[in-house]
Amino acid sequence: MRPTYHRTVTIDGQQVFYREAGPVGAPVIVLLHGFPSSSHMFRNLIPELSDRYHVIAPDHIGYGQSSMPRVEDFAYNFDNLAKITSGLLDSVGISQFSIYVHDYGAPIGWRLALNPAYEVTAIVSQSGNAYMEGFAKPFWDDLFAYATNPGPDTEPGARAKFSAETTRWQYENGASDKELVSPDNWLHDQTLLDRPGNDDVQLALFRDYPTNIEGYPQLQEYFRTSQVPLLAVWGEKDEIFGPDGARAFSRDLPDAEVHLLNAGHFALETHLDAISGYIRGFLGRVLS
Repeated sequence: MRPTYHRTVTIDGQQVFYREAGPVGAPVIVLLHGFPSSSHMFRNLIPELSDRYHVIAPDHIGYGQSSMPRVEDFAYNFDNLAKITSGLLDSVGISQFSIYVHDYGAPIGWRLALNPAYEVTAIVSQSGNAYMEGFAKPFWDDLFAYATNPGPDTEPGARAKFSAETTRWQYENGASDKELVSPDNWLHDQTLLDRPGNDDVQLALFRDYPTNIEGYPQLQEYFRTSQVPLLAVWGEKDEIFGPDGARAFSRDLPDAEVHLLNAGHFALETHLDAISGYIRGFLGRVLS
């Protein structure tokens, strides 16, 4: 098993933590985590891929071991999170890569794919949404209400999304066997969510989320014109980004591979072997 290195680099004055493994010169895959997690969610996947691929998994600003500046000092929006990720890739000299996107990692990854400075060779989406069909109700109702009209009437519903109860629910809901899901996951995530000032970080990103939807037409046109190879491996029981979001990729990418697993939002916790197997087979075919 190849070692995983835990590194930090300064990008635009912010400390960006990332995990890196695999042979230099091998095809690169960038793993982009979602809410409310960090690169910690990939701790078991990285060794499954790093024998064949050069793997990089950053923590977004405000998450994990990366910097968490105050909202007064950093504009928390998805454009800026993608800009920091671009800075990381530039700092390590990477411009051609595949992406693995989960949840918040999707809008960051989509911005990288649309950036002409980079060549995205393949996409793996695990609950990484790109279509309106993917938004599962009722989870998104409170978030859309808050993003549309931020204020005292809508903020409590948004705040509930980063409560300890909801964080645990994200990991356990839809899991084929909850005993396979380590409580270390939600305790790790919640400890970081509970840092003073992090609630303001989450609320700022909730307010900015509609900008991702506004970009869907351009993104879908990119899919149609590029025909980028895409693998969707989603939890069929995911009640945050539902399976219709996975199926929708085939509308613009007829050759997309779509696999629905007996799992929830954090499918890697229960289906690591299946997902890593799909990824290795997929990348082995499309990158050859």
